[in-house]
Amino acid sequence: MHWDHRVGRRLTLRDLNILLAVAEAGSMAKGATRLAISQPAISRAIADMEHTLGVRLLDRSPQGIEPTQYGRALLKRGVAVFDELKQGVQDIEFLSDPGAGELQIGASAALMEAIVTTVIDRQSRQYPRAVFHLVVGSMQALYANLRERRIELGFTRLYGPSSEEDIDQQVLFEEPLVVVAGMENPWARRRKIELAELVNELWTWPSQGTVFDTLVVEAFQASWLKPPRATVYADSVNTRLRLAATGRFLAVVPTYILRFHAKHLSLKVLPVELPTKLRQIAIITLRNRTLSPLAQRFIECAREVAKPLAKRKSH
Repeated sequence: MHWDHRVGRRLTLRDLNILLAVAEAGSMAKGATRLAISQPAISRAIADMEHTLGVRLLDRSPQGIEPTQYGRALLKRGVAVFDELKQGVQDIEFLSDPGAGELQIGASAALMEAIVTTVIDRQSRQYPRAVFHLVVGSMQALYANLRERRIELGFTRLYGPSSEEDIDQQVLFEEPLVVVAGMENPWARRRKIELAELVNELWTWPSQGTVFDTLVVEAFQASWLKPPRATVYADSVNTRLRLAATGRFLAVVPTYILRFHAKHLSLKVLPVELPTKLRQIAIITLRNRTLSPLAQRFIECAREVAKPLAKRKSH
């Protein structure tokens, strides 16, 4: 296809917007309602696009409308086009008024409640009119949200080298796991503890079969111990910390949680070695996507917040 003569002069942003609306709505009628234009105008625009490109973009059936492989290819680029345009407008707004702007952030629940909220607290003081949209999800959900432009950046744990060629990773720090107990727990008064002494205690850590659970089990096995069953399996960090604060339970948590997340609880890290593989905490972004000024400043602030944790691994 010759871009200048056949496509460039005929394919417009309005056409792409119509195609996006129809594909998302699943019908010409709903797409017309969403855009507040007539259905014949919708049909004509789609037909003109198909004629210009020489391929069918939509398959029509009694169940509705679905993009063809050609339609999906164009829609993928169309989403990126409108995302870049939106970012351009936000960049202009931010440059004219640095206190304004919106940022979509994704993270796991634990990271959201710890480092992400800490950075937001700092950023909202510097940019009081900035708006932050928070999306909680797993690593795979974060990848999907990045690709679909639902979030601009995410915070996640890395479980090894990434095979995602379109995702950039910026490591912030590594997280060892520690055992914590409430100040009323008798173990909190000990200066040195062997892991074998704690096997029969009441434990709480995340659900069986999770990566976290596997790391805890491997820690006991590395010490030539039969791994105990947790009394409470809880994915919620808040739940585990509050159980530990009762003085009855021992909780396994990442060290960063205690820095960002548990200052209001009476907890102590027990002097016991829990041999586990270190996991990296990273910021992920979509490769080749231009980040907004607010996103860039958010990442800079996150690096500042994470510095004490990043330095700790070298001691």
